[in-house]
Amino acid sequence: MSTDRDRMLATIRAGVSRSVTKDMPKPAPVIPRRGQLQGRALVELFRKQAETASATVAEVARAEDVPAAVAEYLRGRNLPPQIRLAPDPRVEALDWKSQPMLETSRGASDGTDTASVTPVLAGVAETGTLMVHSGAPTPNTLHFLPETHIAVVYADELVGTYEDAWTQLRAKQGGDLSSGAMPRTVSFVTGPSRSADIGKILLMGAHGPKRLHIILVDAKRPTH
Repeated sequence: MSTDRDRMLATIRAGVSRSVTKDMPKPAPVIPRRGQLQGRALVELFRKQAETASATVAEVARAEDVPAAVAEYLRGRNLPPQIRLAPDPRVEALDWKSQPMLETSRGASDGTDTASVTPVLAGVAETGTLMVHSGAPTPNTLHFLPETHIAVVYADELVGTYEDAWTQLRAKQGGDLSSGAMPRTVSFVTGPSRSADIGKILLMGAHGPKRLHIILVDAKRPTH
């Protein structure tokens, strides 16, 4: 038994003593899963899983339809017509003036905003999850502080699995992710915030948005 213990400790010491200057190993190749969904089947699975997680989902044909879809969602739930936009071209460059009843502002949230509108890095169909990241065009406060989070997901941002989402992140070029740089924070959001820690009573919005609304755009993300 002592021999086994000595062998284990020797292995640990050998690992600790390795030079920190050695290159980090490259990530293992991602093996595609069989039967990967494509097209409409991918959209339907994402929508089903997102709604199962208590998110709401609307589909529009074009990016130009997003402002009207946002206004309709807020109006239908009797929510204030006020939104904080992520300063990202996929959201900011849309024609928000087409909805004169909407009050828009831009930039990070200080916690007083009632609703935010943000883009995503990816939508993961197998769980209905959004992959979001922090950065100048996508302040993390917009994902978690407003009570209502409205996420805009373009067709080419939908993927089947978490592995696909990471692959899409690594391949993304431009903006915060140029030159292969990784964002400081990557978060996975599945439905609105909830907790049942106190008395096993489910409470929505315990540590994040009470509502998550996803607008699926049947078009590729715009390039600027």
